[in-house]
Amino acid sequence: MADAGTSPAIALTVAGSDCSGGAGIQADLKTFTVLGVYGASVITAITAQNTQGVQDVMTLPSAIIAAQMASVASDLRVRAIKTGMLADRATVDTVVNGLSAFQSVPLVVDPVMIATSGDVLLQPDAVEAVRTRLIPLADIVTPNIKEAACLLNSAPAASLDEMEAQGRALLALGPKAVLVKGGHADGDEATDILVFGAGSLRFSKPRIVTRNTHGTGCTLAAAIAAGLAKGHALPTAVRDAKDYVWGAIDTARNLEIGSGQGPVNHLYVP
Repeated sequence: MADAGTSPAIALTVAGSDCSGGAGIQADLKTFTVLGVYGASVITAITAQNTQGVQDVMTLPSAIIAAQMASVASDLRVRAIKTGMLADRATVDTVVNGLSAFQSVPLVVDPVMIATSGDVLLQPDAVEAVRTRLIPLADIVTPNIKEAACLLNSAPAASLDEMEAQGRALLALGPKAVLVKGGHADGDEATDILVFGAGSLRFSKPRIVTRNTHGTGCTLAAAIAAGLAKGHALPTAVRDAKDYVWGAIDTARNLEIGSGQGPVNHLYVP
């Protein structure tokens, strides 16, 4: 964090709340803090969830979501925004409208559709809104293999080349870059592929066998937003975020939090 008297880099997360602390708003704010960024938040939904799954979801009214976004926009100098769980069409539309108050602020879109536990977090009618209204605004979109397939109405990619092809197809929707995450793929390495107008980059790390992976997608997107808030170029922000999440998974191997899929270690310091 910046010294007293200076202006810290500020990142905003627009996402759902995870009462168990492993994903969503809670994961994002922990990530921002550890990576030296001041975190602000707009809550879109309240979930009852833990390491075993999602038990209930309450989407907040559009008016309070819009009011939160307006409050932040009117007072804080936000340098990067990350969106996560948006739940339904009304929320997507509200968030898209609210983003108009943040001029030239880098936007990281994590198209949260399915929780680590397998629970569905995005209603079918909202997928089209994410595809046509939100993604075109993004500096980077960060789908995993299943989310990329859902957005493209196709089968999940079965190889790195297919992942890159799907990233290129998503790029045609309008974002500046797409990061297709390979954490759900097979193999000894987990490879994420960054696709952008001029080409692509691949980021690989040894795959870690552990049950403690709750919140990885939220954490990666938040870490990218933190890097962008600090003024890093997108490839650098993605590389550093990948390193942070890998370390957070690696150092979470022996954590005993809950009885299901535990969270990554957000307190890991790169």
